[in-house]
Amino acid sequence: MQHYSKLEVWRRSHDLVLALYRCTDSFPVAERYGLTAQLRRAASSVPTNIAEGSKRATPSAYAHFLNIAEGSLAETEYLILLSRDLGFIPQDAASTRLAEVSELLRMLHALRKTVQRDAVPDPALQKHAKA
Repeated sequence: MQHYSKLEVWRRSHDLVLALYRCTDSFPVAERYGLTAQLRRAASSVPTNIAEGSKRATPSAYAHFLNIAEGSLAETEYLILLSRDLGFIPQDAASTRLAEVSELLRMLHALRKTVQRDAVPDPALQKHAKA
């Protein structure tokens, strides 16, 4: 498996984090420990989980971390919508970020499905599932 930083989905999710950090700089000070922190955490969780999962011992463990990244990306999507609706992110900037989230969700799903397909079933789990 190639280094996570060589994956396009990781690079683009990292770029999204950088863009959202810049966007949230202008959020109200009252949101520093609320929406600002939550959006930054959710977004940064995506490339973090891709990186962590890529170093796991098994493809099924990697797929699990990719699934967590998908969940964090869905959370990011909602938080961008909320920020837009509260007037913290301009409509055009939100639309750009939401389009990127949509594409990243597609890419992550495809990567997870590929990793799962390549996973060798754990015999212990297979035995347990038949019982």
